[in-house]
Amino acid sequence: MWRILSGHLSSYEDSSKFNVGQYRRECVKIYKSFEFFHPDNEEGLQIRRQCASAALNDVRQYLAEEGGQVAVFDATNTTRERRETIIQFAEQNGFKVFFVESVCEDPEVIQENIVQVKLGSPDYTNCNTEEAVEDFMKRIKCYENSYETLDEVLDRDLSYIKIMDVGQRYMVNRVLDHIQSRIVYYLMNIHITPRSIYLCRHGESELNVRGRIGGDSGLTARGKEFGKKLSQFIQSQGIGDLKVWTSQMKRTIQTAEAVGVPYEQWKVLNEIDAGVCEEMMYEEIQDHYPLEFALRDQDKYRYRYPKGESYEDLVQRLEPVIMELERQENILVICHQAVMRCLLAYFLDKTAEELPYLKCPLHTVLKLTPVAYGCKVESISLNVDAVNTHRERPENVEVSRISEEALLTVPAHE
Repeated sequence: MWRILSGHLSSYEDSSKFNVGQYRRECVKIYKSFEFFHPDNEEGLQIRRQCASAALNDVRQYLAEEGGQVAVFDATNTTRERRETIIQFAEQNGFKVFFVESVCEDPEVIQENIVQVKLGSPDYTNCNTEEAVEDFMKRIKCYENSYETLDEVLDRDLSYIKIMDVGQRYMVNRVLDHIQSRIVYYLMNIHITPRSIYLCRHGESELNVRGRIGGDSGLTARGKEFGKKLSQFIQSQGIGDLKVWTSQMKRTIQTAEAVGVPYEQWKVLNEIDAGVCEEMMYEEIQDHYPLEFALRDQDKYRYRYPKGESYEDLVQRLEPVIMELERQENILVICHQAVMRCLLAYFLDKTAEELPYLKCPLHTVLKLTPVAYGCKVESISLNVDAVNTHRERPENVEVSRISEEALLTVPAHE
């Protein structure tokens, strides 16, 4: 699954980003001042050209030799000459190119961007705020001297989206395929309004207590108590216009009912389908399907339950929810363990290998606050006891392992 977050395109496994600025930092080591970017600085110009060339070469290697599907070439100060170089490079290697340009002339937005984003850059480590802002404003002036924006006439043959003043206006040209159309849809729907996304699982269910996966059971007494505590927590946050989403499964609906606010049900938020293993304990799966149990431990992200789903399937299923989450402001998503892992992995930029083992305990709310180039996470336990459903990956994942080794990391249950 691909995604765009904080200005870059990435995925759980098949894409990578190549930031020319990072290549420059590795080459120069120590940033001194804006003068490095001055158009008359021949040494700086030569270094930047070498870094751009090195980044493009790595793009070629990644796409042509390493099996990558999407590469993002991230360059702040682009000229028409560099765009032509990129186009020639793509044509020679059989790659498609889609340009994304953001142009902002609003001084307030620029100032806030510098404070929120650039002050955290390695270029301004141990630099006070006033000096960093002043230097970067001069750096922008250097960019303006050489930057050549996409032109409606001169670049009419290119595929691109041009974003003016953070979404006040857009120009879209020659969108040629599905990925490009999804990029356009995404960029035309994101916003910079401060917001929080609250993720939590349903309250403890009857099947949770019995150590059985999946199913559609109701809440235990402790699960219902969590719903009440969740209601109190949400009220304490003082959110004026909160949206609540649930799956279509009983345990999430009962949790939302306890919160006492209107909610919307999404079928795509239903828990991962365990197929023939629905409502089974791990011990029973090991007993009846030892081969399947081992195969899942070997590659939990791609393993598909017989007649069921894999995490990879679930990621694809959740794409409409993720795209809609990017459009929303404050929202509470009451979901399930596997679903919550996928949503969390998206916002925290986790890999396919990390995703299936992210810890999402019952009766805990994760408050996500998107920020530039990342996402802040606050974990809030609502202090209601619940069974542990997290199973760590066992060290021995061989098919030939004995049952005791296979079940070593299964959490305790009734």
